[in-house]
Amino acid sequence: MNRKEFLSLSALGIFALSCKNLGMMNTKKTLGIQLYTVRNELKENVEKTLEKLAALGFNTLELYGYDGTFFGKSRSEFLQILKNTGMKAVSSHHVTGFASQGKGTLLNNWEKTIEDLKFLGCEFLVCSYLFPEERTREIYLKLPDLFGKCALQAQNSGLQFAYHNHDFEFENFENNQNFYDFLLQKTDPMLVKMELDLYWMAKAGKNPLKYFEKFPGRFPLWHVKDMEDESKDFTEIGNGIIPFKNIFEERKKAGLHYWFVEQDESKRNMHESLKISRDYIRQHPFFK
Repeated sequence: MNRKEFLSLSALGIFALSCKNLGMMNTKKTLGIQLYTVRNELKENVEKTLEKLAALGFNTLELYGYDGTFFGKSRSEFLQILKNTGMKAVSSHHVTGFASQGKGTLLNNWEKTIEDLKFLGCEFLVCSYLFPEERTREIYLKLPDLFGKCALQAQNSGLQFAYHNHDFEFENFENNQNFYDFLLQKTDPMLVKMELDLYWMAKAGKNPLKYFEKFPGRFPLWHVKDMEDESKDFTEIGNGIIPFKNIFEERKKAGLHYWFVEQDESKRNMHESLKISRDYIRQHPFFK
């Protein structure tokens, strides 16, 4: 190597080191959050709430509450807020519409919902919850067809449909089968995926690893939250009993694409709780 080549390589090395020190290298890690966690703050100021989350290191969002607007903002306004705060929305929660007549449900204005979420750059649309009055045999039997229809519409626009569990889905439905298993068996695995809530599955006494084994590739989204041992209350990640390491070791079998921190309630200030969860995640490489 001659002197000219040596100086050129040295200059490149110094430039790369400078870029890294200045934060110019693309080393940003994905850290997602379900915005329901900070629902009270969002009511006050959407952009400031996202700025605070960004300061904690979150950069990937799952939305909720779409009603034709995003937290009262038009899709163009909300997209600008995402750009301003460096956030990316990849998923969004929606209810069926059997018990709720608002816009943005599976039964009401679904085509426009898909269009607006596509505009934001989302990749997933998730049925988030069944209200107590919707947990009937009649509605359960209707859901595979409804989900399939909505999922096909989403897929035609390049989005993936999924269903998010709580614990009631694991109660016996009929013939000693729970609704969760019924849904997995009665829907097309390419059309209807699952967003696995680790807390609620644990509270129901079920093992996610067994579901990964039986239904590989069906779980591209996870809610990562922890559960106190005795009280079974929500707690910060790492402060509870859910075996995250064992679960994350099987992420490929599950088909994981994105996971989101969520804490429904906190005994602390929510931002303090989020910082505790964030620090635990950063300290444990199996989350990467």
